[in-house]
Amino acid sequence: MSAPCDFVALHTGQKMPLIGLGTWKSERGQVKEAVKYALSVGYYHIDCAAAYSNEAEIGEAFQECLGPNKITKREDLFVTSKLWNTKHHPEDVEPALRKTLGDLKLDYLDLYLMHWPHAFERGDNLFPKNPDNTMRYDYTDYKDTWKAMEKLVEKGLVKAIGLSNFNSRQIDDVLSVATVKPAVLQVECHPYLAQNELIAHCQKRGLVVTAYSPLGSPDRMWKHPDEPVLLEEPGIKKLAEKYSKSPAQIILRWQVQRKVVAIPKSVTPARIQQNLQVFDFSLTEEEMSHIGSLNKNWRYIVPMITVNGKLVARDAGHPHYPFNDPY
Repeated sequence: MSAPCDFVALHTGQKMPLIGLGTWKSERGQVKEAVKYALSVGYYHIDCAAAYSNEAEIGEAFQECLGPNKITKREDLFVTSKLWNTKHHPEDVEPALRKTLGDLKLDYLDLYLMHWPHAFERGDNLFPKNPDNTMRYDYTDYKDTWKAMEKLVEKGLVKAIGLSNFNSRQIDDVLSVATVKPAVLQVECHPYLAQNELIAHCQKRGLVVTAYSPLGSPDRMWKHPDEPVLLEEPGIKKLAEKYSKSPAQIILRWQVQRKVVAIPKSVTPARIQQNLQVFDFSLTEEEMSHIGSLNKNWRYIVPMITVNGKLVARDAGHPHYPFNDPY
């Protein structure tokens, strides 16, 4: 596998590469080439999810690139996917995983995450809505969903299980019933949402943290016209000049240097390659703390919907909505 500084060890003993390719919002027609390119330049970690509706195309890339005498051996690749909100009912968990495995053309996943703590109405519609555009919720307890996920590990279908978008209280709630402990928490994390308390909480409990939207997700919907642009942050641009790196590389270096896994999404070959080139330099302690001090608790990723002409947080009405707690 890649050089020793490139991964972090999970409590299962697995080695999780510190940089992976994110695939959220990667269009069908682009994502297959992006994954093939990433594998060809030395990525060993691909982050997927059923809800991104592009796993079948990623599976085509895996079919072409994985195996003996191909670009990458399956055992060298770390693949994550996620259980969607409509599949929290314990009976739906294994079929949902098997659908993902079929789409990805894999026999097992390295990591399977519960995408959100809150559930939507059961069924095959990813975003079940009421006539007024609000979400149709389901109230399955995520601890029951977790117990069903544990069985996937027993069956050898997944090597590790974890959580995504859970807050500290919800993580402890899962730990209180877990026989298979969560290995990873994946959350939005970047210098404007540094997640220092949540990372400390996880590291104390043996969970590795993965940062999604580590560059502030410049290409997503629901943008605020007046939101801060992370890649334009003066202190980061200055460091980029000092090290002859891009602002993106400085931000990714900050994450991996504090042992946080990062999964920048790109379909642009030059950027895919650049995002991996963060292991040939180090930031000083002062520079690390400077970047950490840029925190504004600015969350870019809050799914929004329009109800009665107003933009509202899509899931805030759910009792398990994670972002009402401080962290």
